[in-house]
Amino acid sequence: MRWWAVANFVSNAGTWMQLTVQNLLVLQITGSAAATGLSVSIQMAPGLLLGLAGGAAVDRWPRKLTAAVAQALLGAVALVTAVLVALGRLDLPVLLALAAVTGLIATVDGPACALLGNDLVPAPDVPSAIGVGSLVHSAGRLAGAALAGVAVGFLGTAAAYAANGLSFMFVACVIPFLKAARPSVATRSVLPVPAKQPAPEAVAARGMSAREGLAFFMRRPRLVALAALNGVSALFGRNYSLTLVVLVTGPLAGDAGSFSKVSTVLAAGGIVGAVLGARLRKPGVRMVAVLTLAGALLQIPAGLAPSLLVLLVLVLPMAVAESVGDTAQSTVLQTDPPAEMRGRVLGAWSSIRTVWGLAAPPMLGLFMELAGVRVTLIVGGLAIATFVTTGYLLRGRRPRSGALIPVPDAVVPARARLSTAA
Repeated sequence: MRWWAVANFVSNAGTWMQLTVQNLLVLQITGSAAATGLSVSIQMAPGLLLGLAGGAAVDRWPRKLTAAVAQALLGAVALVTAVLVALGRLDLPVLLALAAVTGLIATVDGPACALLGNDLVPAPDVPSAIGVGSLVHSAGRLAGAALAGVAVGFLGTAAAYAANGLSFMFVACVIPFLKAARPSVATRSVLPVPAKQPAPEAVAARGMSAREGLAFFMRRPRLVALAALNGVSALFGRNYSLTLVVLVTGPLAGDAGSFSKVSTVLAAGGIVGAVLGARLRKPGVRMVAVLTLAGALLQIPAGLAPSLLVLLVLVLPMAVAESVGDTAQSTVLQTDPPAEMRGRVLGAWSSIRTVWGLAAPPMLGLFMELAGVRVTLIVGGLAIATFVTTGYLLRGRRPRSGALIPVPDAVVPARARLSTAA
């Protein structure tokens, strides 16, 4: 797990180096802000269209091999991009094609790497492992953003892509040497079992299509509640890189340096929240809802902030609440479903989250154009708080959390059917 954390830190630092300069590169090539948005959308699109298929592939294929190959392919794409940039041969069609390939590989890489990290620790320690992953992500984001400026300043834009490609290759080289604390479903499927019968989990995994995986997700009340919380947060808050930059450079009359301070505080709060999240043992949907409500209530005074200093004071707890909530949310997503279904659940989650990711920025941008950024933040915070409060008040009218909605027999894991038959 320590090796995995180090490898992920290196990979996240490389990824954020690339992301920091990617939009700048598109603007340099095209001079068009619309083209920049198009490149982001194209890279996200495979998550919407193929997220379910990617999750199903992770459930079927050996996890270590899947993660290693995906990391190597992502590294190859980044290195090819670096070479094209260095030679001055990267034009818009090629860039968009590379963005689409990156998004396609990520539909498999995301759930494979997330679940591989969970396999490295005993089951009781999985929540802590997820928290460590959040901490590594936040630390890598800080380091990558700082290193991007140094790399581009001394070596040029291609250096950021090259560093990211090498970081992916480093992870691909580390994965074969990782020792799992418990075998994954894909691994168990190739182990011998009595009477030469396939393992029940493997039978369930092979018999479950991507569509049935989505049906499983939608019949799981806790997962549907998480999706709803994530959606309302994405649509009315949390897009701080968009709303806060408008607030700082507009009503607060700041500059790029002022927003850099806000970004630093956001990242620092993310690290603090990840440390706190790593201590969670059994987080649930209620905890995610409470943290979502806390962030919404802090967003309202942030919209009213009279100065940059007041905003910085409010941004820190907002970032902490968001980070702890994300860690709790990830823990529920990766531990609530049966082991043989987790790849498909993460694939369904990727598709749902991509919908919010594509819809939220233009909606918020339009709202800010019509009503102003302060009204957007205040109304957004009130909308999130109203949604969470209403859900809490209506919880008694819905099935109790312990009572699962009936699921078709094809969706029930084979092990459960065997136990019932016995």
